[in-house]
Amino acid sequence: MTKYLYATVEGNKIFYREAGSKTAPSLLLLHGFPTSSHMFRNLIPALADRYHVVAPDLPGFGFSDAPERKKFRYTFDNLAKVIAGFTQTIGLDQYAIYVFDYGAPVGFRLALAHPERVTAIISQNGNAYEEGLSQGWNPIQKYWKEPTAENRAALRQFLTPEATKWQYLHGVQDPSLVAPESYELDSALLARPGNDEIQLDLFLDYASNVALYPKFQEYFRAKHLPLLAVWGNSDPFFLPPGADAFKRDNPSAEVHFYNTGHFALETHAQEIASVIHDFLGRKLSRQISAA
Repeated sequence: MTKYLYATVEGNKIFYREAGSKTAPSLLLLHGFPTSSHMFRNLIPALADRYHVVAPDLPGFGFSDAPERKKFRYTFDNLAKVIAGFTQTIGLDQYAIYVFDYGAPVGFRLALAHPERVTAIISQNGNAYEEGLSQGWNPIQKYWKEPTAENRAALRQFLTPEATKWQYLHGVQDPSLVAPESYELDSALLARPGNDEIQLDLFLDYASNVALYPKFQEYFRAKHLPLLAVWGNSDPFFLPPGADAFKRDNPSAEVHFYNTGHFALETHAQEIASVIHDFLGRKLSRQISAA
């Protein structure tokens, strides 16, 4: 059974989903834009028989608090600090990370700051290479180079209900497999007063993630942690070369592609869960046996 809980981190409430035995190896699921831990609703029960699964909502997303921008700087450094504090608050000392979209730069920052805590990496369309960035990033990259009010305003197109629905359906072979509440919930939460400015701040700060790509890659080379990439091959934002590039820095990385889009769990949750079970079963066998 999945539990729906809150933890308080530096005065802010962080919502999270939790399932599985706390004596089992832990798996931290980190969502991306514009979604929340809701994206893991099908994956969590598929993994909870063998793992302690925890999926928080980032500040400003889902059901976590969205502190005012005057009180909280919406940067990826700050998101990572909050999630690091969250893991300590709930007693999560060691964990594998499943990173998607924004969850990748958050999770990789956790790994850089606390390498002793991370046991494995699963990246589902979570990019760390410039060749993984599609032309869909061009308007955002323009804003990085010229952070004008005009360029900021142009990015509001990414926050519309139509854009959110498109992100879910683009590249999906059978759209009837995508639950409409997924993109409708995201749209409703994006529409909260002030949330648009939070998201625009994060669009601007995403440049800091690209600047950190070399450090992330150095970490992959140095640590050689078990690394699995599970990738929707029709993602309009993060291209398949970004998945293949993991093998350049960690030759033992395993890469699987699925004929779907950005939100691969909407259509391939069971297939991805099966691959994760096999992968972690081989890579974390000692931890699983001890549990």
